[in-house]
Amino acid sequence: MCGIAGFCNPSGDFRTAYGKWQQVICRMRDVQKHRGRDDRGFYLDAHCALSHARLAIIDPENGHQPMTGEIQGKRGTIVYNGELYNQRELREALKKEGAHFSTNCDTEVVLLGCLLHGPSFLERMNGIFAFGIWEEKERKLFLARDRVGVKPLFFAKRKETLLFSSEIKGLFCYPGMEPVVDREGLCEILGLGPARTSGKGVFRHVMEMLPGEYLEYQDGCLKRRTYWHLESRPHEDSYEKTVEKTRELLIEAVQSQMVSDVPVCTFLSGGIDSSLVTAICAEKSRQKGTVLDTFSFDFVDNDKNFRANEFQPGRDRPYVERMVNYAQTHHRYLECSNQDQYEYLFDAVRARDLPCMADVESSMVYFCTEVAGYDKVTLTGECADEIFGGYPWFHKKECFEADGFPWSLDFTLREAVLKEEILRELPLREYVREAYHSSVAKTPVLPGESAIEKRRREIAWLNLTWFMQTLLERMDRASMYAGLEARVPLADQRILEYVWNVPWEMKCPDGRVKGLLRDAADGLLPDEVRNRKKCPYPKTYDPAYEKLLKKKVLEVAKDPKAPLSELIDRKKLQKLLATPSDYGKPFYGQLMAGPQFLAYLLQVNYWLDHYKIRLI
Repeated sequence: MCGIAGFCNPSGDFRTAYGKWQQVICRMRDVQKHRGRDDRGFYLDAHCALSHARLAIIDPENGHQPMTGEIQGKRGTIVYNGELYNQRELREALKKEGAHFSTNCDTEVVLLGCLLHGPSFLERMNGIFAFGIWEEKERKLFLARDRVGVKPLFFAKRKETLLFSSEIKGLFCYPGMEPVVDREGLCEILGLGPARTSGKGVFRHVMEMLPGEYLEYQDGCLKRRTYWHLESRPHEDSYEKTVEKTRELLIEAVQSQMVSDVPVCTFLSGGIDSSLVTAICAEKSRQKGTVLDTFSFDFVDNDKNFRANEFQPGRDRPYVERMVNYAQTHHRYLECSNQDQYEYLFDAVRARDLPCMADVESSMVYFCTEVAGYDKVTLTGECADEIFGGYPWFHKKECFEADGFPWSLDFTLREAVLKEEILRELPLREYVREAYHSSVAKTPVLPGESAIEKRRREIAWLNLTWFMQTLLERMDRASMYAGLEARVPLADQRILEYVWNVPWEMKCPDGRVKGLLRDAADGLLPDEVRNRKKCPYPKTYDPAYEKLLKKKVLEVAKDPKAPLSELIDRKKLQKLLATPSDYGKPFYGQLMAGPQFLAYLLQVNYWLDHYKIRLI
């Protein structure tokens, strides 16, 4: 993958101060150099500047960007971040229309295809991507993002200039863009965090391209359009046909996403999702005469400290060992220490540009850094729980009936440490309630469905548009911070479109959680792995880690110069710290209410300080 950035003013002339604007566009690129350390480039003309930091995966010898191309008199320059999994078919189709290619890169396919067909070419693309194309003659900037939102793209408008970047930090390299957070941004952080509303960049003036959206900027006019959205329609396949179709889609998605001119690996937790991806990849690798690399993650001394609970009933290692023997992979067991996990809390903030999923994200950044020492591309099992209904809140009665986000129903912990004046000034509960109702109202319902099935669609919709987006963002930033490309084949658009319309009694037959996925995996996995009860991403249960966090939070609370001291009440915090932690009770998703909430507070403090954020 790569990092892209640019800015455009159709009525300006950047050549009048070429040196200044060259420095600006290169700063926007270099602040994201972790996303692509193999190559870098920039383009600057009178009205547009583009930059690119490349992680070379396809055609490493060629593919320098920004890349300029021409077809049928139409000429443009592209910066592209992504992988196009059906590029071979599209390349052949474009050749028949007169296209001539000078590289084997999918970048050139995207450029010529969009120049020739415009936005309609997006509908033919199967992949994960975010890109910008500048058409000099038309003085038009075209931006687009993939259907599911795997690859990020943020933008801002400053007077007549439109600027964009893979990561928020790139925007702040542009003159006049300052890290300012208003009341709405604070509500996002304190009320919804570590989630955030799609389309909102938390910082004032920062916006996000939505999944399945494209943008055109021409003659000072900004147009945003949706080229893809989920559609609800009757499901007419029998259960047997549904299982067969799901299996075909899974195998095809995983195999197509193995395309690479460098070796690929997989993350392997021993759960059904990562194991299924690993099994398919391992078989494909064997056919090529190679052995698949796999990696699993845990924490130092977790064999002694682990405590089973409702959310994490068992450890991964026994199932990982079973899968390694079954798939015959070359496996490495990676472990993270308390100190590394703590220190990487702040790397995770710098990677995300926002407070994030606490030590789940910090350890992910650490593990990705370790994996990047061996491989440049990995396939993961992310997103199956959102698509196939694997999370506890799909099944609990209180979540089904709740008037709020089912993974964040208990709001008391968020308010427990905030100053009373902050609670009076910030309408946190109202803000979250409005975000929830606004999202639910957008659910693509199917006329004639029962109230129960309609509610199930709403919960699925919330998971796809909120929870899955948070995890995709985590995976992109954590991996790209380490210079590792992470792919998510289970979020393939074809799987998503098909399973969205499968009735709940087929997704969860006879009450078996993710029963459809388990039946589709029959014969591909050992039964004990295929039927394993869901376990979330591993967490440390070492009391020394929580002790370290408590110490650090107290230090922050006692420091009058610490930004967090403006938000939290020290007496309230001390009361919270004296309360025994409930490791089975989450404050968000499956983040534990004890240590991971403390880690989130530390991230908020670091974020405010590191980015020199001005609160208004």
